[in-house]
Amino acid sequence: MSTSIAAGPTAKRGSTPLILALGLAAMVVSMAQTQVVPILSLLGTKLHASAAGVSWVTTATLLSAAVFTPLLGRVGDLYGKRRTLVAVLAVMVLGSLLASTTTSLGLLLVGRVMQGSATAIFPLALSIVRDQVPHEKLHGAMALVSSTLAFGSGLSLVVTGLLTQGTTPDYHAVFWFSTGVSVLALLGVLFLVPEGGHRVGGRVDVLGSVTLAAFLVLLLLGISQGHTWGWSSGSVIGCFVGAVVMAAVWVLVELKVPSPLVDMRMFTHRQVAMTNLGGLFVGFASFTQFIGISYLVQMPERIAGYGFTASVLRASVEYLLPSSLIALVAAPVGGILVRRISARGTLALGGLVGAGGFAWLAFGHGQSASVICAGLLTGIAIAFGYAAMPALIAASVPLQQTGIANGINSISRSVGSAVASAVVTSLLASKTIAGLPAGIHLPQESQFNLSFLIGLGAMVLTVVVATLGLTKHHAHASPAVAASTATEPKQPAKADA
Repeated sequence: MSTSIAAGPTAKRGSTPLILALGLAAMVVSMAQTQVVPILSLLGTKLHASAAGVSWVTTATLLSAAVFTPLLGRVGDLYGKRRTLVAVLAVMVLGSLLASTTTSLGLLLVGRVMQGSATAIFPLALSIVRDQVPHEKLHGAMALVSSTLAFGSGLSLVVTGLLTQGTTPDYHAVFWFSTGVSVLALLGVLFLVPEGGHRVGGRVDVLGSVTLAAFLVLLLLGISQGHTWGWSSGSVIGCFVGAVVMAAVWVLVELKVPSPLVDMRMFTHRQVAMTNLGGLFVGFASFTQFIGISYLVQMPERIAGYGFTASVLRASVEYLLPSSLIALVAAPVGGILVRRISARGTLALGGLVGAGGFAWLAFGHGQSASVICAGLLTGIAIAFGYAAMPALIAASVPLQQTGIANGINSISRSVGSAVASAVVTSLLASKTIAGLPAGIHLPQESQFNLSFLIGLGAMVLTVVVATLGLTKHHAHASPAVAASTATEPKQPAKADA
């Protein structure tokens, strides 16, 4: 069994510069995920690629995140979170630079794979926050860092829309922007994030990393490509069957190796398992709102009979950015609520607010103001969810497992987002308006209603997880996990009153 090594004293100092630097680094994550969504058709034109080929620009990032997020979270726990964070940001800079200079789809995909590794920034940032921020400020700091994910998504969409306006749009400008932000984030971490924090001895579980990566890649590949390949195709079914097999192999490997990548006892700990399930639902709801509103407002009202004929830029600025901005306000409120009513209660409250937002979207999206206000409610809900889940994780695992635990929680949200993308895309394509001119295929309005109702269901299930799945009182870790790390110094991270 490995022993805990303190990598220097953990100084509890003024945390504002630290939070700003880590928030900017976390923002890079969401920007990498959403920056290409508005320009997929432009990429197809400029790179002379088919729609199926261009779809890999988003899929490559998703798969890369699945592979590297848990692995790098564990590397941070073992060898130093700041050091690992600097390395990941450096790879992000290089990937963005490659994407901003290439005219080859193949090299662009390589750059996107490198950008996908940036998803590991978020759990690493939360681990550093837990190490460096005083307990009385911990939940608020985690909430603020988490809120930059939603803000980064909105900002990225607006910037992408602005940079690709005009008669001769150039997608390279989008990646140059992400290169600049990534460089700023790297400099911020180098100068504002101190050395130190808690590390543990041991080495990376290579076999566990490979089998976990195979499981996640097969699962997400089947989900993300199901609409293109066909849900009943041999390729998709094969991916799902392979994912089940590799999941079983991964569990067997982790139960046998002396220093596993993921302690399987973590999954038997009710708080961790339920928090990850909540992450799945919150990730699903977040992407359902994003895709649903984006497509809805761009529907040509004169042809479809609904929608607002919005451009990509207008959809981003007028309809999506407000929900991202409100997250910056709601996040510190969520941190206060975590301290006042508990993380469990904050997650439940977020689910209730989000359910109201999706109900409004489903039954009252006929006016722009209604769509914007409903989006504000869902934005608040996502912010509360992002504020609560890191607090629940921090209160449920010892310090030496913070990185990998937050990494798994990030992956649960990514899986939820991938499922939402597949579900909403398939629903919108399944029933189209009859009698339109040849070559024009627009979804029936009822499909948007159904998509938003499913998002409402995800928020209701979040409430169920918070109120029935999570226990009211719990220790920092399950007895089995706690016993294995009895000598590890712990910070109290109370998630429930």
